[in-house]
Amino acid sequence: MKVLYGVVGEGMGHAMRSRVILEHLIAQEHDVEIMASGRAVDFLSKRFEGVNRIHGLHMIYEENRVRPMKTLWSNVTTGAVGLPKNLAAYFELISSFRPEAVISDFESWTYLYGKTHRLPVLSVDNMQIINRCTMPPEVLAGHQAEFQLTKAFIKSKLPFCDEYFITTFFHPEVRKDRTRLFPPILRPEILAANRRKGEHLLVYTTGEGNASFADTLRKTGIECRIYGMRRGLEHEVVEGNLRFQPFSEDKFIDDLASSRAVIAGGGFTLMGEAVYLRKPMLAIPLARQFEQALNARYLELEGYGCHALTLDDPKTVTDFLAAIPSCEEKLASYEQDGNTRITRAIDEWLDKAAAGVI
Repeated sequence: MKVLYGVVGEGMGHAMRSRVILEHLIAQEHDVEIMASGRAVDFLSKRFEGVNRIHGLHMIYEENRVRPMKTLWSNVTTGAVGLPKNLAAYFELISSFRPEAVISDFESWTYLYGKTHRLPVLSVDNMQIINRCTMPPEVLAGHQAEFQLTKAFIKSKLPFCDEYFITTFFHPEVRKDRTRLFPPILRPEILAANRRKGEHLLVYTTGEGNASFADTLRKTGIECRIYGMRRGLEHEVVEGNLRFQPFSEDKFIDDLASSRAVIAGGGFTLMGEAVYLRKPMLAIPLARQFEQALNARYLELEGYGCHALTLDDPKTVTDFLAAIPSCEEKLASYEQDGNTRITRAIDEWLDKAAAGVI
């Protein structure tokens, strides 16, 4: 079957999740055309041929918060260049590939192609949980305005898909039909990781040069293997208990699998991997990013970790360390069957699409 697959480039989680599904679709001998934006293009191009680059929205982050005005200006200025390229790619697909179904991981152009050509459209992502499920009051407390704004954006992003497959490690009540919840989609490297308990903390932050963050970790006296804080490193840099790491996917996964616990932002992908590997996590979500706040609060609500607004106070870390045994107890009962459930559901959906019963 000819499948048009779209991947949004904001955040690498979409690309990493899509890689797993794309490998499955190709193994099932579907003919797949991939459209992606941002960093997703480079990531997917290393694994698949013919990935098409299109313009997509992106966010500007500084000092662990979203900068709305800089984000708006950057998207406006780059959009003026990117829009004609999107249209060119759009019409090229009409004349050549002629897909029979569309799968979109929060990507708008492939979705619009599917809707305008009356094709079956499947949404696969973690974001739609904000619009299609009921959020409990304790999760929304203090974030009502951000929740309503984010919900309105997500609702307008990919409306009226034929089905919505949502990946999640928590399970709020589904409030809309054509909506199904699945465990997080995991990279094969995570599924194959040698899980064991070490003494170090795995720390991941995109806040390059965040001095207060580093000072807090230094005061714990615990070995911290830190990724993302210093870009461009070619070798490990050791400063007391802090070990700043150059990026290596293999080493990052092994450091995660062998860690005592994890300290990171509120991004869904790493959080889902930590839960699967049964590693307690302290989540510090980006300010003004409701989706990360949601993930972090649910992580704490489920008992799998803790969340905090900042890491300025060393007590935040010591309180988290004290909570690790209870988190490990909760995580001990967490199970998921790899990626089997969602890949089987996608196969069934494509069979129905091919039969014209969607």
